[in-house]
Amino acid sequence: MAREKLAWDSESNDGPALGQPWLVARVCSDYLVYTERSQNDGSVSEGYHRNATQWFNDLCSYCGALPVSQLKRGHILEWVDQHESWKSPATRRCIIAVVMAAFNRVEEMHGISNPIKGIKLPKAEPRLTSFSPEDEKAIYKATEPCFGNFLFAAIHTGLRPFSELAQLKAEDVEETPRGMMWRVYASKTKKTRKIPVRPEVAELTRQLMKSVPRGSGLPIFRNTLGKPWKRTTGVVRFVDLREKLGWNDDPLRKKYSCYTSRHTFAHRMLSGFWNNGAGCTIETLAELMGDTPKVAYDHYGKEWGKHYQDPLWKAIGESTPLASAQVKPPPTKRKKSTASSATKTKPKRTKASASRNKRHG
Repeated sequence: MAREKLAWDSESNDGPALGQPWLVARVCSDYLVYTERSQNDGSVSEGYHRNATQWFNDLCSYCGALPVSQLKRGHILEWVDQHESWKSPATRRCIIAVVMAAFNRVEEMHGISNPIKGIKLPKAEPRLTSFSPEDEKAIYKATEPCFGNFLFAAIHTGLRPFSELAQLKAEDVEETPRGMMWRVYASKTKKTRKIPVRPEVAELTRQLMKSVPRGSGLPIFRNTLGKPWKRTTGVVRFVDLREKLGWNDDPLRKKYSCYTSRHTFAHRMLSGFWNNGAGCTIETLAELMGDTPKVAYDHYGKEWGKHYQDPLWKAIGESTPLASAQVKPPPTKRKKSTASSATKTKPKRTKASASRNKRHG
C-alpha cells in the first residue's frame, strides 16, 4: 500500500489520473485517510482506525493491485476464509462491514461503483454472558482498586467501557435534586445522552472527582498510572484477571471480558435485579445504553426479557408465573369414608317429607 501511495503523490486528490482505473489499494488508502482524520476530531475511535489499518494492509497483500471493476464478492469472502483466527461470526461480520464501508465511501465521494454491494454479512450472534453476583465479588477481591472501580461503574451503568466510560470527565457530571446524572457521548452513534446513575455509583464518582475536579481535563476513571483506560490495557488486565481466578477452564467464564459488564447491566435491568424483580422495558434499556429499541431487543430482549412473553401467555389464557403462584388450585374430591358418613347428623324431617313418605308407602 505504501508503494502504491507513493506513486499517487503527484496525482490529484480526487482520484487516479485520467484513464487509470481505481485499484483496491487506493480504496483502502482513501478510507484510512478518512478514519485518521475522523479519529483526530473524535468521531472515530482509535481502535477502529487501528483495526481498519491492519485489515486493509492484509487485504492489499491479497488483492491490492486488482482494479475495483474486477473485484468480486468472492474475492472478499475467500480472503476472510483464509484466516484461521477469523472464524468467529462476529469477527467476520465486523471485518466485512469495514471493507463495505470503504467501498461505499468511494462510491459516494468519487462515483466509483461498489462491486461488492449486497454481500451477505454473517449473522450477528450476541455474546450473552453476564457476571453473577458471586463472580462480581470475586473480581473486586482479585483486582486492584482502579480496575475494580472501572468495572464496578461499567456493571452498574451499562456504558461502553472504553469509548464511553473511560472518557467521562467531571464536566459531564451533573447533580440534580433526584440524584446524579451523566452526560455521555457515544462515538459509535455520534449522539449524546443523559443518564441517571445509581446512588452507589454516584458516591464512588464524588470520591474520585476529588482528584480530578472540573477543568483538570482528566477522565474520572483512570488506571494505576493515572492515565485513561485504553482498550489494549483493559483487555490485557482482564485476561490476567481471568487467569488469576482460574476461569480459563470454565466453558462460560472463559468468555468473560470487560464488555461483559455492559451485558450484565442489561441482564439485571431486564430481570429487575435492582428493582424487586420488576424488569424495565426495552425502550428504557435502549435509552440508558445508547442503543435503538430494535438493537436492544435483538441483543438482549429475546434472551433475557422474559416478561415480554407475558402477553403471549395471556393471549392463550395462561396466567403469568407470579399470578399462578397466588391462585390456589381447586380442592381435589375425596371419597367419603364409611365412618364419617355414619357419624353425620341426619337431615331434619319436615311435614312435607313425611306426607310424601306416606303416599309412596
